[in-house]
Amino acid sequence: MTEIRLYNSRTRRKETFEPIDPANVRMYVCGPTVYDRAHLGNARPVVTFDVLFRLLRHVYGEGAVTYVRNFTDVDDKINAAAQTRRAAGDPRSLEDLIRERTDETIGWYHADMDALGALRPTREPRATEWIGAMIAMIEGLIAKGHAYAAEGHVLFRVRSYSAYGALSGRSVDDMIAGARVEVAPFKEDPMDFVLWKPSDDELPGWDSPWGRGRPGWHIECSAMAHELLGASFDIHGGGIDLQFPHHENEIAQSCCAHPEGGFARVWMHNEMLQVEGRKMSKSLGNFFTVRDLLDGNWSGGWKVPGEVIRFVFLSTHYRKPMDWTAEKAGDAKRTLEGWHGLVLRKLPDVVPEVTRVDEAVVEALAQDLNTHEALQALHVLAAFADDDEHPKCLKAAQSLADSLAFLGLFNRCFGERTVPVIDPVVAERLAQGLLRLRAAAMKTKDFSIVDAGKTALVAAGIEVRMSKEGVELIPGPDFDPTRLEAIGETFESE
Repeated sequence: MTEIRLYNSRTRRKETFEPIDPANVRMYVCGPTVYDRAHLGNARPVVTFDVLFRLLRHVYGEGAVTYVRNFTDVDDKINAAAQTRRAAGDPRSLEDLIRERTDETIGWYHADMDALGALRPTREPRATEWIGAMIAMIEGLIAKGHAYAAEGHVLFRVRSYSAYGALSGRSVDDMIAGARVEVAPFKEDPMDFVLWKPSDDELPGWDSPWGRGRPGWHIECSAMAHELLGASFDIHGGGIDLQFPHHENEIAQSCCAHPEGGFARVWMHNEMLQVEGRKMSKSLGNFFTVRDLLDGNWSGGWKVPGEVIRFVFLSTHYRKPMDWTAEKAGDAKRTLEGWHGLVLRKLPDVVPEVTRVDEAVVEALAQDLNTHEALQALHVLAAFADDDEHPKCLKAAQSLADSLAFLGLFNRCFGERTVPVIDPVVAERLAQGLLRLRAAAMKTKDFSIVDAGKTALVAAGIEVRMSKEGVELIPGPDFDPTRLEAIGETFESE
């Protein structure tokens, strides 16, 4: 069995991954708050942990991995969006408006993440469906002295958990000195955080022992993870921005509520994303959603296929800051088009099979999700597949297709394209025209006309291969046959 090594944010070192139960590998990843479209930064943890999900399924078996990613559908921003609709004249109740907004946003999220080639998690719980479990967990924390009720709120006693700060590597006093914490007269300690807060008649709420209210953000993930994965599970993931306070608070309340378990054994965090070397920000004009890219509504101005977005993400290790640039997107598109064109030329009826993934790809991912190294393995496969003289070129083409599919890079946008074909009469005419231009250039030593001819063919989506034996014209994914007649006439007029 492949040995997987993962960087554990909690221990700050790479460790050999040893699941609690190899027949039931369990992973929890913090999902989105569903009030609007997912921006590009939201997509990075989706792709990162989708790759891990695929690797775990490959190593332990498809049915042996449970992946939970939640939807936070109770939040002040969601409430504000619903109240805006009601203020605009919608007569429905706030609850109905909230449900409509969250259903709509979850639909957008699924469509956008599907476009990136991400598999759906095993379970996708909505926070509002687990309020009872959250209330029960809070009651247990109060009974054990780890939480207290005050003025309709329930707060967690941070100092009651001696290991608080271990994940982020800070002491409580240091955090108080350097953090922006909510100051409230009902708090025993500035670092205590909210488990439950009151709701008035204008906000959604649920009945509880502390009055009508709604849960705090942190308790949601702890309760859902416990209900779906148990007191101890294997991996908890999310963006580095969640390490403190969200993940720190999850650990504290979960370990205090269920001391018989250890909550998550391995913590994994992906680094942040930038755009053209700068933090993504609306004020800088470089903020865009995944849908903006897919539809072409961004500074690059072209529709970016989901596989291209995914490829750009995979090009940088998940624990390093990632810089999205138009140049990287363009390079990724050309690479993927080349690979898919190569596979479809060699194997027009190819059916990728993810279970046959190249071993070099698996080994790269097993080393803390080294996706950059995995992509390098694909370059090697493509070189073998493109060599018609290599005895295993067709096998390499199949392996390239299988490995692309395993990495989520052989999907709708590229995988379903038909193989472009040049009319053989036109191809022969163009090839002979280029050969005549080359023969003339050999005499004059001026090859500019030949270069111009090749440039015109490339602009029409054709790869030109010239050798002593002749000319080979290979149509690519952007092949435009309407431009060939004019090119042929130019060749003949020279």
